[in-house]
Amino acid sequence: MAVSLYQLVVDSHDPPAQARFWARVLDWRILYEAEDEIVVGRDEHALPGLCFVPVPEAKTVKNRLHIDLAPDDRDAEVERIVGLGARRVDIGQGEDATWTVLADPEGNEFCVLSPKKSLTG
Repeated sequence: MAVSLYQLVVDSHDPPAQARFWARVLDWRILYEAEDEIVVGRDEHALPGLCFVPVPEAKTVKNRLHIDLAPDDRDAEVERIVGLGARRVDIGQGEDATWTVLADPEGNEFCVLSPKKSLTG
């Protein structure tokens, strides 16, 4: 039996706004849009994607699962993403962290890492 990661589902108060934010962050496209879900991805054939679904409740605690982004230039990418609507957050990472923690417009934490030389480095 084979299995693959298809998509990550993100609960959202405003799925259209969240989908558009993440599409801009990742330079992805809106692949599917309906009242009950919006899917963004690199293209129709690339996996995984992000699926935003509506929920009535607000986010109340730190995420148990989060996205890590690996840019060529962390500081420039942090500034670009903050300009798109993210904000810096402190989750106790310390000043010596090699990543920057941001939150998307609905408060979901994610990390922008220092540049990686390889997938294992």
